[in-house]
Amino acid sequence: MNRRSDRPVRRALGLALAAALITGGATACGASSGPELTVEGAYVPEPVTAERAGGFLVVRNDGDTADRLVSAASDISGDVQIHETSNGRMRRVDSLTVPANGTLELSRGGNHLMFMDLERKPAEGEKVSVELRFEKSDPITVEVPVEAANHVPDGSGHSGHSGHSE
Repeated sequence: MNRRSDRPVRRALGLALAAALITGGATACGASSGPELTVEGAYVPEPVTAERAGGFLVVRNDGDTADRLVSAASDISGDVQIHETSNGRMRRVDSLTVPANGTLELSRGGNHLMFMDLERKPAEGEKVSVELRFEKSDPITVEVPVEAANHVPDGSGHSGHSGHSE
């Protein structure tokens, strides 16, 4: 074959290769992105006793793969537990699911963090450091404000206070 007759074949092969690369790239880009976690609305109510405190927050997952909250650590306690509340009963669990394209809510009366055997009793206005650890995602460290003992979020993502104690 001479060079002139090779051009259409080479061009066709080049186009086929380019199409394969583009298609492969599109498939890779459209593949599962994994968990994409953020934390919002975190707070710790000022504890009534010096022994333990609760922690509340929302873990948002904008990814298309679920993850699991598997542990937590804090500067106020060497023992941070994950608690699940079901049928009005609280129990320690090993993990909680953060659903794909969803949220894990840790709230009063529901699932929450428990800071056991406090090393120091945090006071309203302070911040405590909490590291959340996940099965798939990198840990997330949050500086969590200590709110009034009767603090109740207003649901808008901003803090609010209620006039009653829980």
